[in-house]
Amino acid sequence: MTRAASIKDVANHAKVAVGTVSNVLNYPDRVSKRTKERVLKAIDELGFVRNDAARQLRAGQSRTIGVVVLDVGNPFFTSVVRSAEDAAALNGSAVLLGDSGHDSDRESHYIDLFQEQRVQGLLISPVGDISERMEALRERGLPTVLLDRKADETGFSSVSVDDDAGGYLAARHLLDLGRRRLAFVGGPTSIRQVSDRLQGATRAVQEVSGARLEVLDSENMTVLAGRRVGNKLVERDPAERPDAVFCANDLIALGVMQSLTMMNGIKIPDDIALIGYDDIDFAVSAVVPLSSIRQPTEALGRTAIELLAEELDTQHPQHRAVVFTPELVVRQSTAGVGAPAVLTAVS
Repeated sequence: MTRAASIKDVANHAKVAVGTVSNVLNYPDRVSKRTKERVLKAIDELGFVRNDAARQLRAGQSRTIGVVVLDVGNPFFTSVVRSAEDAAALNGSAVLLGDSGHDSDRESHYIDLFQEQRVQGLLISPVGDISERMEALRERGLPTVLLDRKADETGFSSVSVDDDAGGYLAARHLLDLGRRRLAFVGGPTSIRQVSDRLQGATRAVQEVSGARLEVLDSENMTVLAGRRVGNKLVERDPAERPDAVFCANDLIALGVMQSLTMMNGIKIPDDIALIGYDDIDFAVSAVVPLSSIRQPTEALGRTAIELLAEELDTQHPQHRAVVFTPELVVRQSTAGVGAPAVLTAVS
């Protein structure tokens, strides 16, 4: 195996000092045009690749940011991370991504790994309560920002969406359509976002006489999990089925839709109105365009990077909890054929 060219090899090839090569790479304005051209030609001929990682580790910190999310397979998180990556690139940093898969042990593994990589900071959408872990990270000099989760304490920065308001808005929309037998389909309620959305939906149902809310748990937040719940609804007598279903995310909702319509002929929204959460790209292109609660993914990712920059730039930063307002997107799955994509902001 051929040895990679070193900075010393470049210096010898260009017949200059190693320090001159370093200046060309780091401070090109300090080197004459003629010398710079000679060094760059040597770099090109030898195929020299700068070992930036080693240089950064010697300095004690890299130009990377660790990001840990609950499910990289969920387009919502993909969109948030893409936005964070774009914002980080503007500051000359790159993003390293870890997928916890809703597993706290896997989450801890990525946190440990990113510490070993000397990342500048960490963005994390946690599985559960990690306030003690975050405190330990801060003591070790690793700034951490909660992503898609509001911090319970003022000692940490966070960026999130008001999921209680989003859950209320979804259920209120179904109730305003005259639906009274509502069901909530969500993943584990140990996930804060799920429990907050359920809490908001419960609050809306309690405001309407004669309305009720049934909670149907799913083992996770995937399309397949939604199909399993949908199959169970199909097995019921029609009179025992809900007339509206609110799903904790769009993936579950799409799975429920597949089960109800493609295999069992239940009409959406005539028999069952259906609404999801996140407003991923697939929502509008579903077999029945899906109503959903829209989260501002671009703003979430961008703001997370901004908050982390504040933590890095200030020795004693003023921690901020930024909370965005979700919006209702009405499509055919709740309002029928011809329904416009109406956006209604939460007041």
